[in-house]
Amino acid sequence: AHFGLIEWLGGVMRTPTLPAPSWRPALQGVVTGSLLLIGFAVPPLMQLRRVSPLRVLRRDLGHPTVPALATWGLGLIAFLALLLWFAGDLKLGLIAGGGFVVGFVVFAAVAYGVLRLSTPLRRRLAARSVVLRFALAGATRRPMSTVIQVVALSIGLMALLLLTLTRTDLIEGWRASAPADAPNRFVINIQPDQREAFNAFLINNGLPAQNLLPMVRGRLVGINERPVNLDDFDGRARRLVDREFNLSYMSDAPSHNRIVAGRWFKPDADEISVEEGLLKELGLKLGDSLAFDIAGQTVSAKISSVRKVEWNSFKVNFFVIFPPKLLEPLQQSLITSFRMPADRDIGPQLVAQFPNITLVDTGAILRQVQTVLDQVVAAVEFLFLFTLAAGVLVLYAALASTRDERVRESGLLRALGASRPQLTFAHVIEFALIGALAGLLASLGAIAIGQALARHAFAFEMPINGWSVLIGVAGGAAIALIGGWVGLRHVLNHPPLATLRESV
Repeated sequence: AHFGLIEWLGGVMRTPTLPAPSWRPALQGVVTGSLLLIGFAVPPLMQLRRVSPLRVLRRDLGHPTVPALATWGLGLIAFLALLLWFAGDLKLGLIAGGGFVVGFVVFAAVAYGVLRLSTPLRRRLAARSVVLRFALAGATRRPMSTVIQVVALSIGLMALLLLTLTRTDLIEGWRASAPADAPNRFVINIQPDQREAFNAFLINNGLPAQNLLPMVRGRLVGINERPVNLDDFDGRARRLVDREFNLSYMSDAPSHNRIVAGRWFKPDADEISVEEGLLKELGLKLGDSLAFDIAGQTVSAKISSVRKVEWNSFKVNFFVIFPPKLLEPLQQSLITSFRMPADRDIGPQLVAQFPNITLVDTGAILRQVQTVLDQVVAAVEFLFLFTLAAGVLVLYAALASTRDERVRESGLLRALGASRPQLTFAHVIEFALIGALAGLLASLGAIAIGQALARHAFAFEMPINGWSVLIGVAGGAAIALIGGWVGLRHVLNHPPLATLRESV
């Protein structure tokens, strides 16, 4: 797996050679397997001391029960402890653990509800289809085992669907959210005395003149007359206050910005307009005073309005906008963005004409990011194949635990007249239904996570891809059929007479 990932990420990492795998993953693997084994296997093993000799001699007494709290409680503690260890951070570990627990509970509740609802259906099919009745009986007779199988497959499939289909939908939705004529070139460091010459160059080359906006560099040094202390912030807020802001000034509000709180500042007032995200990130509110250090000069103003900025428009936007009287006298440069047609790239001529400017090709940057993202996602998909394999193993283990019971059931049914093809077809339908349910839950979970990411993280609408549901259902059914065949391929080979004799 290590060398496979290196091959996949070869286009991202330029390092010619990488160090060999260390002993730490092996140690982590041993500890992980041991803790999970202890957490989930010890409680049932402890019940062996309560098994009476009569239970061994008489199989009709049923299986010994294990307290569910002991089994799941100890296993859950071991699982959460491993998550905290691997995360290396208490908050991150709790979030990841909480997500797994919530997903497990939701999937288990839905699977159990479907099994309960299918009980009346089994009764209606009693006189119509023997095979369907046997298939539904096999799934509903052991509800906990079926629920575990569905949940295990659902989590693995959801991870893969989220990285494959939903990831593609997210990227396509993000691209579609940008206007067709969105700018694909940013130009910065234009000097004020180059304004007319710059636009004249664009017009002479068949492009429209652009609105060149002033840009002033400043560092946030005070909030409400208190010096800014980096220790008071963390995460993205800390990164924001630890760098210089691109500030601007204008008399009227930008047409592509929407004021969501307050009012636009008066031209003669010491007021500013702040972007909505920055306001929330720094914990600011209307009326707060901000102080910026601009080339050694401190400029202070109060927040009078909050703007909602559509960053995916690729137009020039600013976190903070001042009235002209506060920033116009200070040192500044100009910035603009425009769309350059693919068949008329005048970038080299533009840079040659104005050597001091910086031309940023956002299209090339996005293409490079897409290439890197595709390679990284391919590597992560490779890792999640192990998750799916683990789900198949759980399915196999759940079936193996019921093998003796299924052998007795098959023997009795064959003795009562059921044919081998009927029982085989019933098993196929049972596993296909379990896998289809797991695939349905996985695809719906992946769609829900994708929609949440699109709306709350990336702020755009993503269309729902119905094909992901069909692919999830079909993939889940296929995987369950494979796991079921491996786990129960010898069940029907047991002679019915031997089964009856063992039951006596």
